Amino acid sequence: MLTFTTACSGSEEDIGAAKGTPTAATVTAAPAAGVVAPAKVEVIAGLTGCTAKIRIDADELRQGVCHTQEADYLITTFPEERYKESWLEAAALYGGQYLVGSRWVVSAQPKMLSGFRPSLGGTIRQLGGAGPSAAPTAS
Repeated sequence: MLTFTTACSGSEEDIGAAKGTPTAATVTAAPAAGVVAPAKVEVIAGLTGCTAKIRIDADELRQGVCHTQEADYLITTFPEERYKESWLEAAALYGGQYLVGSRWVVSAQPKMLSGFRPSLGGTIRQLGGAGPSAAPTAS
């Protein structure tokens, strides 16, 4: 476990936390995950039980798709938090629920998001949709 955590963390704080040393920053991660996000698409996919096929590998984001018997879902990671927030703003036009962590987002059916949360951590966010609205009624 220590080797995995150390390999995925980039700061002395993370390494100190892995050794049980108290640190100034407190990071909340899912107990089963054993890593502190941000993580790579491949790491998140592994924690959800799939091997992701990378479909976008750009400067602003990496995105992989997982195909399972239950459903298909997307895992998107970002090099900076601001890219994630921009992505979420754009996704809000379509609405839906997303599992959101530190520089990563999982797009899946709501029941799958709830199932992933214990192993990935993060927060389930409901984004608003911008679909057609009902016409005003005459009073």
